[in-house]
Amino acid sequence: MSATDVPTGTGVARPDGSERDRSKRGSSERGSSERVRSERDGRIDIRRVIWLVTRREIVVRTRSKAFRITTALSILALAGFVLATKVSGAPSTPSVAFTTATATLGGPLQSAAAVGTQDVTESVVADQAEGERLLRDGDVDALVVGTPEAFRVVVAEELSETLTSTFSLMARQRALDEQIIRLGGDPAVVGGSVSSASLDVVALKPRKEYQEHRLVLGMVTGLLVYLSLLVFGPQVAQGVIEEKTSRVVELLLATVRPWQLMAGKVLGIAAVALGQLALVGAVGVVLGLATGVLDLPASVAIGAAAWALVWFLLGFAVYGLLFAAAGALVSRQEDAGGVTAPIMMMIIVPYVIGVSVLPGDPDSVLVTVLALIPLFSPLLMPMLIAIGGAAVWQVALALVLTVALLVVLVWLTGRVYGNAVTRSGTRVRLSEALRRT
Repeated sequence: MSATDVPTGTGVARPDGSERDRSKRGSSERGSSERVRSERDGRIDIRRVIWLVTRREIVVRTRSKAFRITTALSILALAGFVLATKVSGAPSTPSVAFTTATATLGGPLQSAAAVGTQDVTESVVADQAEGERLLRDGDVDALVVGTPEAFRVVVAEELSETLTSTFSLMARQRALDEQIIRLGGDPAVVGGSVSSASLDVVALKPRKEYQEHRLVLGMVTGLLVYLSLLVFGPQVAQGVIEEKTSRVVELLLATVRPWQLMAGKVLGIAAVALGQLALVGAVGVVLGLATGVLDLPASVAIGAAAWALVWFLLGFAVYGLLFAAAGALVSRQEDAGGVTAPIMMMIIVPYVIGVSVLPGDPDSVLVTVLALIPLFSPLLMPMLIAIGGAAVWQVALALVLTVALLVVLVWLTGRVYGNAVTRSGTRVRLSEALRRT
């Protein structure tokens, strides 16, 4: 039997190589069928690709020393701010010493302090020399000497405004009591009548409950979101430029689509930033509630922190896509500032408006209107929610508009990224990157 008569079904290689060709065709057909099944189940593959890119960004960035150092410094800075606010916001209680001859003035002094809603601690010293020694050592703020009818106040340098008003009120009250007695009246009865008198005030625009503490919470919340966007947003552009410069992006785009790579990068950095913000925010809320700096219900503070995380995530998705597209337009880190500067201004402007206007006018119409603009919402809406200045419908409308913008940006920035990320050399014009290829 000749070689040409070998049965083709035996699997033995024929001289003309037809068996190998059939084997190759079989492998090609199997590969095609697998690709068909892969495209048929495209949603699963897309999720896996995006997750792989996202996981890579999370692992690389969380292992960096810079991330750990910035996280620790952020926590320490926030803790220092809370403690400094606690110390500066808690005025020291003035201390007054009386000699044995003026000890009876302690009661009238406390009454005068109570009228002025002030706290004053009192003590009695043996004589004036001992009281002056305490003054020089800084143990007391004032020493009362003389007699109850003719007393003098001795201080080390000067009398504080609090004690000045308290002593003045006490002196006036004692003079009034003496005149009442001379006229045959009872100072206690007159004093009771005066104390029972009240003023009925009707406020057309009453202050909101916990307004001062809500303002503090709103400013701190806005600051954390603002700093996180400023720190982590440009990292998206820097990462894109690094991959573009090192040609890594060309290898990645051989297996994944451009928009998948961009989405995975943005989601990965967003997850890292969100984790850092959540950790810092949790520490801030706990410290604020524990120290009394945030003197408001825990539900209000936790709710404001939760909304801050939601708006940060939406904001980072919006700005992250813009930063990724901007980074794809250039090939050098030195050129990054030129393309990212407009995006940075879109982050800075609403924050500056918020912290400038809201403390003086929490119900500002300007801020309320600007907070509905999707590019401004991530910075302004967390502040409004924290201070209680946003209605439910306003929050819902801002969410809908921001998500709508996000959908448009996914398509728009995806085109820019896909057309520009593989082009090296000179800066790619935005008009060129938007053209359909």
